[in-house]
Amino acid sequence: MENAKLEQKPVMSALLTREPPAHPRIDQLTDPPPRIIIEDLAPDVDCGRYRAKRCVGDVVAVGAAIFRDGHDVIRAVVRYRPPGTSEWSEVEMDRVKPDHGDDRWSAPFEVDRIGRWAWTIEAWSDDFATWRRELERKAAGGQENLDSELSEGLALLRRTLDRVPDDDDDARTVLAAALAVLADPTAPPEQRVAVALAPDLATTAAGHPNRDRATRLDRILELDVERRLAAVGAWYELFPRSWGGFAGVRDALPQLASLGFDVVYLPPVHPIGLTNRKGRNDAIAAGPGDPGSPWAIGSADGGHTAIHPELGTIDDFDRLAAAARDHGVELALDFAIQCSADHPWLTEHPDWFHKRPDGTLKYAENPPKRYQDIYNVDFDSPDWRALWSALRDVVLFWVDHGIQIFRVDNPHTKPVAFWEWLIADVRAGHPEVIFLAEAFTRAPMMRELAKIGFSQSYTYFTWKNTRAELTEYVAELAAPPMSDYFRPNFFVNTPDILSEYLQTGGKPAFAARLTLAATLSPTYGIYSGFESFEHTPRRPGSEEYLNSEKYETKQRRLDGQLLPFISMINGLRRDHAALQQVDNVRFLETENDQLIAYVKQSPDETLIVVVVLDPDNAQEGVTVVPHDCGLPPAFTAIDLLSGEAFDWRLGRNYVRLDPSRQVAHILEVVRP
Repeated sequence: MENAKLEQKPVMSALLTREPPAHPRIDQLTDPPPRIIIEDLAPDVDCGRYRAKRCVGDVVAVGAAIFRDGHDVIRAVVRYRPPGTSEWSEVEMDRVKPDHGDDRWSAPFEVDRIGRWAWTIEAWSDDFATWRRELERKAAGGQENLDSELSEGLALLRRTLDRVPDDDDDARTVLAAALAVLADPTAPPEQRVAVALAPDLATTAAGHPNRDRATRLDRILELDVERRLAAVGAWYELFPRSWGGFAGVRDALPQLASLGFDVVYLPPVHPIGLTNRKGRNDAIAAGPGDPGSPWAIGSADGGHTAIHPELGTIDDFDRLAAAARDHGVELALDFAIQCSADHPWLTEHPDWFHKRPDGTLKYAENPPKRYQDIYNVDFDSPDWRALWSALRDVVLFWVDHGIQIFRVDNPHTKPVAFWEWLIADVRAGHPEVIFLAEAFTRAPMMRELAKIGFSQSYTYFTWKNTRAELTEYVAELAAPPMSDYFRPNFFVNTPDILSEYLQTGGKPAFAARLTLAATLSPTYGIYSGFESFEHTPRRPGSEEYLNSEKYETKQRRLDGQLLPFISMINGLRRDHAALQQVDNVRFLETENDQLIAYVKQSPDETLIVVVVLDPDNAQEGVTVVPHDCGLPPAFTAIDLLSGEAFDWRLGRNYVRLDPSRQVAHILEVVRP
């Protein structure tokens, strides 16, 4: 593969090295410094160092604290610019709580295309509105002689008229009529005041303000706007070799689509190395016929851009990708930066791998786990530019073959700067590409990967099982700043993670975890076998599956007992916008820690979800609906799972769930 030359520019944002602004001397200024303060911006990630994330169709709520000395009337606008254009649009900002003297301002604008959007804020003192308010107060207070005030207004209106375009006849007519009265010394004072305070004059003057001395932010912020699937989707993970290769997966696509899955995620589909190949249950030595781990990438048949011969050909892969699109499903492909001992890169580019002093290579380890069948590349290689380019070219190769979603294996073990460069470089030409970070690691690293460009992220959800754990964790994900850049993907299980809760809880545990994942997070996923309640660990205390599919081929088909429930849940997610957000969740009191309840609202609906966390016993308690949820004192709630109707009210509502019969209520409030 020919390696394209890396751009000669800093990998990390220039904001990393930007010096604090210098305070200019007054003899260097032509105008006095701005008197309006604009601070505490939203959405804002690390003071503009990173981009907040949104999706096409989102309404971006921009907020800021805006104030100044004195008592002048302030006006402000959000200015925004879509990608691919130099034209700016703007929308006027309003005070959030004007009656409380609040200095918080906000304004919305909708993003309608993918790419990087720019936005900033401009604020100014409205001279005419300030003068009008002062005149109104003096007139209301009984002050009789207002000639000086009216002369000020006359001057302001003349300057306003000068700013009105010649073709704006309506505005010029209103202003000219007012000027004629204010300039007439014979007009009664009360008439002149009435004309000056006329609402139509205020509206006209507001449309042509003097913004010459406006305060503008000293920087332009950006939004990373992606397509909807970057934030909302149901994922199904499968190993193609267990489904009869690409042809078998293609045959399963209609059923996967009918179940409501949006993404079918494939672990690596590349040739698997023979040297140090793992056997069943992670045995160090493979037995006859053991297929090895798909993550041990590379053999004599090729590397990261090759197809395992037993799965099909590249043409078969192309047909699979096309069939997925025809059924409204997308393929996601694993991108794992590691090589078996037989990968062509080890002989073609030996400098891309770290050698010990004795010349041997060190295989990958994550103690106590050992991966004798793979080697990591050396990102500190003197030939790092060629390595980076080759890895980028792998991604672009699969983009050319119809892949627009990549699940990235262990990105936290590679340089953050590399990911920032690769994602930006790929999306510069293919902004539709989505990257999922499979990083189960320290929270700061997970957050950093999201900030630098990963579209969505695996989470700690798999290990959050109690009411307290779920409430605390989801509340963190749902609130700024994390909600502005970190999109969670709540996988309930993975080939590496079989939680203790699923091992011991039986069918109710699987149904409960599915409900929580699919209703708390806009994006969630399951790994095949979940629908059949696979729950046997390799050994007590282990999260590894016994007879793990990572090391052997199974005979898979979609016939699990949980599939009807999965289909119902996915259907509800598509039909109800309230389930397509994470930042709209509000947890409710239950007075029983074995019940968790939360409300999710969109402009057109309110859903109340109650889930029993005890998979073995019926639990009862209350769900306390707060008075500030915008609901009537009493209302009807329809359970979308059972069809039952319940009479609910603000305050305490009795709930009883028997997990052997039903693990959850998903209640839709019936609006009058």
